[in-house]
Amino acid sequence: MVTKENVLHALSHVDDPDLKKDLVTLNMIQNIEILPNKVKFDVVLTTPACPLKDHIEHACRNAIALFIGKEIEAEINMTSRVISTETAQLNNIKNIILVSSGKGGVGKSTVASNLALALADTGAKTGLLDADIYGPSLPIMFGLENARPESMKTPDGKTKMVPIEKYGLKLLSIGFFTDPNQPIPWRGPMATSAIKQLFGDTEWGELDYLVVDMPPGTGDIHITVAQSYPISGAVIVTTPQQVAVADAVKGLAMYQMEGINIPIIGIVENMAYFSPAELPDNKYYIFGKDGGKRLAESNNVTLLGEIPLVKSVADAGDNGFPILLDAEEKVVESFRDIAGKVAQELSILARK
Repeated sequence: MVTKENVLHALSHVDDPDLKKDLVTLNMIQNIEILPNKVKFDVVLTTPACPLKDHIEHACRNAIALFIGKEIEAEINMTSRVISTETAQLNNIKNIILVSSGKGGVGKSTVASNLALALADTGAKTGLLDADIYGPSLPIMFGLENARPESMKTPDGKTKMVPIEKYGLKLLSIGFFTDPNQPIPWRGPMATSAIKQLFGDTEWGELDYLVVDMPPGTGDIHITVAQSYPISGAVIVTTPQQVAVADAVKGLAMYQMEGINIPIIGIVENMAYFSPAELPDNKYYIFGKDGGKRLAESNNVTLLGEIPLVKSVADAGDNGFPILLDAEEKVVESFRDIAGKVAQELSILARK
């Protein structure tokens, strides 16, 4: 006779590969229903972007067959509930991810945009905040050069900005409020005041992930964001070139300084190699090789992925249609893999 206890016993032998505990202990088994020759239950993952989803489902089916009986059908609903790495959340935002780099020109905004889109594509509620006050690129990359956010009154009488929604993301940038042909000659206090408004005076609603495209370097904006908000972790973007890696080391070290202590989710190596369209199996390491890998290894953090140098990636951003939206492009898989690993690392951090 099949009972709820039988099912829980069977599934207690299935471990989450990342969290190193069984699904029952982690309270990931919900809504068990016993039917004739059939059991139904939910597996509640910590993120819809879990790269091990199929592995866990297969392990659950094997456990039911082994501990209850091969004749018992298992109907499994793989669902998710994103957990927060911080107890003090910002306006119902569960995880804030900083995408940062030591220097400009390494493709940080491209990585941030496509990471956010890849997370949203899994079903996660995702926002993208362009915190590069002096050089905002989000309006161009999403074809929103002339867009202006609306405002709304909250129940307590405050006025808040409403992010613009496009491609399944909630988007906000200082570029929505400035003339794209004029520089922004702000001193530090003005810039930090602006970034606080973008974070705190915005009605983001409920978000699983807020991806923040940080400015290059290690300046006022970085310190303000790191010390003012509950940051879940930082993704460091570099190219293989030694000068880029050297600057990335400084950016990484800043987040690990006493008083900041932001976890490093991992390293993304952009422009890792070039493969001509006519020779897709050939890799030419134009900017050097394994710079991101060495950076990850020397700092004991995860190498999240290597993104090849592909002209269509730059063209897509310039055209306001990020590359992740083009399913025909092979490079899209690189961004999806990186998003899965980011979600994976955040789930591990949240359970620590």
